[in-house]
Amino acid sequence: MSDAELVLRSTRVITPEGTRAASVAVAAGKITAVLPYDAEVPSGARFEDFGDDVLLPGLVDTHVHVNDPGRTEWEGFWTATRAAAAGGITTLIDMPLNSLPPTTTVAGLRTKQEVARSRAHVDVGFWGGALPGNVEDLRPLYDAGVFGFKAFLSPSGVKEFPELDQEQLARSLAEIAGFGGLLIVHAEDPHHLAAAPQKGGPDYADFLASRPRDAEDTAVESLVAQARRLDARVHVLHLSSSDALPLIAAAKADGVRLTVETCPHYLTLTAEEVPDGASEFKCCPPIREAANQDLLWRALADGTIDCVVTDHSPSTADLKTDDFATAWGGISGLQLSLSAVWTEARRRGHGLEDVVRWMSSRTAHLIGLDDRKGAVEAGRDADFAVFAPDETFTVDPAALQHRNRVTAYAGRTLSGVVKSTWLRGERVFADGEFTDPKGRLLTRTT
Repeated sequence: MSDAELVLRSTRVITPEGTRAASVAVAAGKITAVLPYDAEVPSGARFEDFGDDVLLPGLVDTHVHVNDPGRTEWEGFWTATRAAAAGGITTLIDMPLNSLPPTTTVAGLRTKQEVARSRAHVDVGFWGGALPGNVEDLRPLYDAGVFGFKAFLSPSGVKEFPELDQEQLARSLAEIAGFGGLLIVHAEDPHHLAAAPQKGGPDYADFLASRPRDAEDTAVESLVAQARRLDARVHVLHLSSSDALPLIAAAKADGVRLTVETCPHYLTLTAEEVPDGASEFKCCPPIREAANQDLLWRALADGTIDCVVTDHSPSTADLKTDDFATAWGGISGLQLSLSAVWTEARRRGHGLEDVVRWMSSRTAHLIGLDDRKGAVEAGRDADFAVFAPDETFTVDPAALQHRNRVTAYAGRTLSGVVKSTWLRGERVFADGEFTDPKGRLLTRTT
């Protein structure tokens, strides 16, 4: 530890080997050693003792809609990354749609990188997009460093990012599999959605009926079949239907290269509690019933679901009307995701080590950054969150860093307070205060 520039100490450090009292040595932005709690601090090294607050690896959120440039009145890199830092997230991967232009060409990627470069309070990477007719753009985007490609199987909600039909899906997936890439998919079948009752209005039950579970189940089934045929890597985004879980488990057991995520809102909110007209709860696929939620938690515990990400998808407040059919579908969750998941996880008997696995180590692995992110161990980036798991707070929308402070969590009491967030050994957030942006732009190749 003689070369340490910084030593962080806690009675509870979450490491890959478990939680223990430790001192973590940092030099040149990297963790150089995880040492016994009472290890001597070298003279000249900065030292921070967090007492009984938990030192955990910074979270890695691989599903964030920043909407910048083009729809920056919805969100932007400055506000989104501040919200991330306030929530203990040190790495986020931006989705390719809701920005203008979308990240479906190398030129679109370069535009987004230029906008983000000076505004990122945490590290930021990018997904590319797979659209009808852009197969020839996929390999150049991959070589330019995107972490994979997003596709929709049903309408995305924005005209510049249309969905793939089954033939187009097969063509794009074959191309992506050919160079070893990853396709991440919004899996809802358009035919099942079209056949579902579309009543509209403020009644949440009507909205839930318009996005039935079988739309997810059928789309997942078709995706698994394509992945099996091509031996391709595929990832199911924001799974909400527990009915798809047996199919997913069987596919994984058969060796299909399949991973699956779910989101804090599916794990912590239920259809039974959504008030009529409260479209801050609207997302697609929708928040489902409590019995469905129980099965999602069981699937997280047994590994059928791999990870938890926010799907942070904000809009301006005026788009959150009281008509569920026309209101924008998306939930803002960056700043609150760790506390929301921890609140429900501990109630169900899970520990913080589980939460770190779902929200940091497995998400880092998904995007191939598990040599740098997602764990407190030597050689990784010195990215940390300092977390007080037993402290509580009541969600006040005015305290959120999101550009538009509409939240489904307003008034809820959550457990766990992020005291500070560290990026490559520098404190970027503490007690409500932020440094100047210190985030870097990440690519798959660097």
